Amino acid sequence: MVTFEVYRSSTVGLCLIDTLDEMVENGSLSPELAIQVLLQFDKSMAEAMETQVKSEVSIKGHLHTYRFCDNVWTFILQDALFKNRNIKEKVGWVKIVACDTKLLG
Repeated sequence: MVTFEVYRSSTVGLCLIDTLDEMVENGSLSPELAIQVLLQFDKSMAEAMETQVKSEVSIKGHLHTYRFCDNVWTFILQDALFKNRNIKEKVGWVKIVACDTKLLG
């Protein structure tokens, strides 16, 4: 099974990793179980994004860098404009990481 660590760099993911590390260090959780929790987190986040996110956003900007490695696309945009029905937001730099959720398992 291919596992992506995209969601782990989010605030929720970082807090989860810190908590699991602390639990492993104080002996209340085995390292193997901590890894299983992280793998389940990846799958749950991918499923939630697929089934619960309903809004659409268009993104335009200057493509500064792009990369495709291990079935993961990474795009870095400069002067990006995010737009949905009600809101337009200009952002200086944006990193977008995209992967195929079908590869999660």
